[in-house]
Amino acid sequence: MIEIQSASKINATIAVPGSKSITQRALIAAALADGESTLLGPLESEDTRYTAAALQQMGATVEKDRERWTVQGNGGRIATPDTEIFLGNNGTATRFLTSVAALGSGTFQISGDERMAERPILPLMQALQGWGVDITSMNDNGCPPLLIKAKGLSGGKTIMPEGKSSQYLSSLLLVGPYARQEAEIDVQGEILSLPYVIMTLAVMESFGIRVEANEALDSYKIPQGVYHAREYAIEGDASNASYFYAAAAVTGGEVTVPNVPVPSLQGDAAFVALLARMGCQVNKTGEGLTVSGPEELKGITIDMADMPDVVPTLAVVASQAKGRTTIKNIAHLRIKECDRLHVMAVELAKMGARVQEQDDTLIIEGKDPDAPMHGAEIETYNDHRIAMSFAVAGLAVPGVKVLGEECVAKSFPDFWERFKLLYG
Repeated sequence: MIEIQSASKINATIAVPGSKSITQRALIAAALADGESTLLGPLESEDTRYTAAALQQMGATVEKDRERWTVQGNGGRIATPDTEIFLGNNGTATRFLTSVAALGSGTFQISGDERMAERPILPLMQALQGWGVDITSMNDNGCPPLLIKAKGLSGGKTIMPEGKSSQYLSSLLLVGPYARQEAEIDVQGEILSLPYVIMTLAVMESFGIRVEANEALDSYKIPQGVYHAREYAIEGDASNASYFYAAAAVTGGEVTVPNVPVPSLQGDAAFVALLARMGCQVNKTGEGLTVSGPEELKGITIDMADMPDVVPTLAVVASQAKGRTTIKNIAHLRIKECDRLHVMAVELAKMGARVQEQDDTLIIEGKDPDAPMHGAEIETYNDHRIAMSFAVAGLAVPGVKVLGEECVAKSFPDFWERFKLLYG
């Protein structure tokens, strides 16, 4: 447990580690490339370690230095591991590496921890079956663990059924170039978190594969080919930067994050625009941004389908605003590391916030001068984003204690050390 010290009008410059989302996509493209790639500024965390270890089980090599990783790709030739591929609660890697395993020849078993065994993957399984993949859910519930009897991808057209994660589509896109004939994907229903798909397409193009997509971004043609080995620089993580921008917002202070570029590949970089709507001032500083908090934040109504990972951060900021904040179209938060929609409602209520949880919406009434929020012991449910969001809450509300704070290792191992920099 860690107790957060409250603060006001903080003033700090804090760099964040490399983007988790970009690191995992670049790792896979580099591992499938023909030759040696160098990743500059990758994120070293629990999730990326799972991804790198699994790729090594499948025949790539990953050598890590502090600021750069060297990846020896296998040109799409996937080795069959002697043991199961265990991925903890890394949803991104589980979905991406399921498709990578399907490129191989032999039997692959992909598993994770107890929570991962509750997280759905059926839409991806069905799309891969459309490319001729023999894949089954070992518990017959559409969730991991998975058994794949791999013999490569047939290619041609497959249908991606409607699902609550863009990771299914990104997974298919990443392996599509290695199908036996040109691969096509048609998507049914709404694509949630679409900026992550655009990120995938950008990483693929950087490694030499340009996907053809229609204007609606629900139909894709993937040319056959092999990723080109290259040197690739990874942006600072916009999702992790959100906690420091939010710290400025709730304390009326100023924080600069120098290494999330403008423009960014990351959809979560748009979080600062939401803070601006709530009254913050946002300025470009060098390669990054500076956020200055106002005397009083104001509530907003926002559709967050495309930015699910920063919903907990926004919910905490909203609890310190004047007036109602309505966060809509976020049902997909229920299949994250925990049911984040429910957990944010429960844990903010512990602190005295007035919160309504609906099926796909979170409504936060904001500050009440007659009933101020108070400290509480916050359960994190082993979810890094819950821990880091409530660290921000503790800056504004004295007496916040975060339980299980070590869960930040999933995406931001030195979060607490960098968080201390906010105090000067």
